[in-house]
Order: sequence, then C-alpha cells, then structure tokens
Amino acid sequence: MKLLNETISKIGKIDNSLSGETQKRLDNLTKPQGSLGRLEDLAKQIVEITKVKKPELKHKVIFTMAGDHGVVANNVSAFPQEVTPQMVYNFLNGGAGINVLARHVGARVVIVDMGVACDLNGNPELVIKKVNYGTKNMAKGPAMSKDEAIKSVENGIEAFNEALSAGIDIVGTGDMGIGNTTPSSAIVAAITGRNVEEVTGRGTGIDDKTLAGKIAAIKEALKVNKPNPKDGIDILSKVGGFEIGGLAGVILAAAAHRIPVVIDGFISGAAALIAYTLEPKVRDYMIAAHCSVEQGHKVVLAHLELKPILDLNLRLGEGTGAVLAMNIIEAGTKILNEMATFESAGVSEKGE
Repeated sequence: MKLLNETISKIGKIDNSLSGETQKRLDNLTKPQGSLGRLEDLAKQIVEITKVKKPELKHKVIFTMAGDHGVVANNVSAFPQEVTPQMVYNFLNGGAGINVLARHVGARVVIVDMGVACDLNGNPELVIKKVNYGTKNMAKGPAMSKDEAIKSVENGIEAFNEALSAGIDIVGTGDMGIGNTTPSSAIVAAITGRNVEEVTGRGTGIDDKTLAGKIAAIKEALKVNKPNPKDGIDILSKVGGFEIGGLAGVILAAAAHRIPVVIDGFISGAAALIAYTLEPKVRDYMIAAHCSVEQGHKVVLAHLELKPILDLNLRLGEGTGAVLAMNIIEAGTKILNEMATFESAGVSEKGE
C-alpha cells in the first residue's frame, strides 16, 4: 500500500496559472478566435496539466495490459480464454490493431502481463507484472484478495515508472482480456449505481442468450460480493480484473508526474473510475479518447464528466482509440506552438 499512497500524495490540483497566457496566445494566432474549437481546448488542457508553456508530445506511449477472468466459466464471451495469450503474442509480434495505429502516429506500445492465466514465453519486450493466473469467478465470490487488488494497482504504477526513463509526454490506456467487459460492467454498476442492464453490452459480439447470462452473472457477482461503491480497492478486489487494476495504477502514476492520460474505451473507463474513487483529482488529468459502442461507456463518461474526442463506433480496446486521439491532441499542441500570430505574420487583425 506504500507505493499507492505515495503516488496518490503526489497528485496535485491542476495549475491554471498559465491559462490566461495560453488563451491570449491562442486568440492572437492567425485565425478567428476559437475557430479551431476543440483543438484549442486540448492545447490549453495540456499546458495546464504539464505546466509547460509550449508542450511537445514527442514521446507517446500506450500501455496495453493483459489479464484473464474467472467469470468466463459463466459463458460470458464469444471467444475462448486461450485468445488472451495468443493476442499478447500478436502484440509482441507487431501484428495487432494497436501496433498498426501506434506506428501510424509514432507511439510506442508497452505490453504488460498483469494476470494472464498461463506463463508466457520469454520476450524482452514483454513486461511481467503478473499478480496471479487470472482472477477467480466473481459470480461465486471475490475476484481477488484485497492484497492482490492493491498489488495490481501498484504493479501498474511500477510499470509506468519503469517506462518513464525512456520518455513519456502523454500516455494512453489499453487492455486485453477475454471476458473483461463483464467485470467492467460490474465496476460501472457498482460505482455509478446504474442498473446492470444499462451498463452491459455485447463485448466481442455475443448473442441474446449469452448477453442474458452475462447480465445474470454480473447481478450475481454484485449480490454475492456487495462491493462498497466509495472504495476503489474493495470494488476492484470483489468484481475487478488485474489488468483493470494495472490501468488504474497507470492513470494515478501519470497524474502524479503531471502527464496527460488518454482513456481508451470501456475497460479503460472502468479503470478510470477505480482511479477516480482512489483520488478524485486524477479526473482533471484524463482526456477521453472516444465513445465506445459498449453502452456502459457513455455512463462512465457522464459520471466522470469527460467529453470524448472521437466517435468512430470502436469497440476493440487495446488502446486503439487512445492512440488515435493522441494524434488529435498533438495537433492541438502544434497549433499552439507553431502557428504564426497576427503580428509575426504581418496579417491584419479583425476590424483593422
């Protein structure tokens, strides 16, 4: 718990001292005031988070964290659990969606084994932070122990801190874990108080019968475990996942270092909720990448009061939405840093 407490203690309130100066520069660029809309807002937010007048987002990093889930025994997914390690190897070989999009925007991907249900073959690119070999079936009891929940968050913090030496200017969250929309729905229902039906979607594309079983499993998990909606560790231990805890750790660590964190889709949103219950100030360091097809994601965004950048009908996870949004965010900072002012360009201003 020491590392978690130390990290939380370093998360300060967003500093707005540069807001006025940043807004003045944006207003003096060679364009009508506010005409670049959300790009200007994002640039201003990056300045406020980093406390850097002209921030450069050279080092873009996605953490894709993997873990398995005991609740798959309740037939909640269209894919077998073996897909989790298979996809981790795909990430390591550079063949997954996140790899393609990361190359496209110039980001590096950090692949972390948080709790895959088997030992993965040694690969120097794989970060091993395994808490256990998958969670237990949350429909029958706690998904993990309280100590494991704390360890999953702290392992996420460790993974972030270890990657920091290679440079991180902006970080995105990503996930891999067959069945992980089920614990994510349980987390969202527990924290927001919304009905399970409202926050549960079809994940990898399940049919009506499987969806009904998934909803029943989540309801049973909440009934059996009774997670405390105000205690992120309690929620994580009872109905969470190791990769979800790890992503919560990444979010907290990023905020502690004043680094903007781009939240991907539904699973990342569940992790963001966990982080938010542990330290509400972390919300101001978050940028919502997109709005997922998963219906519970809208509930997450509303609860955190985050406005997504993109709406592309994405539901892959892995950090794909986050890395796409990073491109937009970086465009905003480049507008701030590189666009000429009316004075420097010799352009007449409005009314002249």
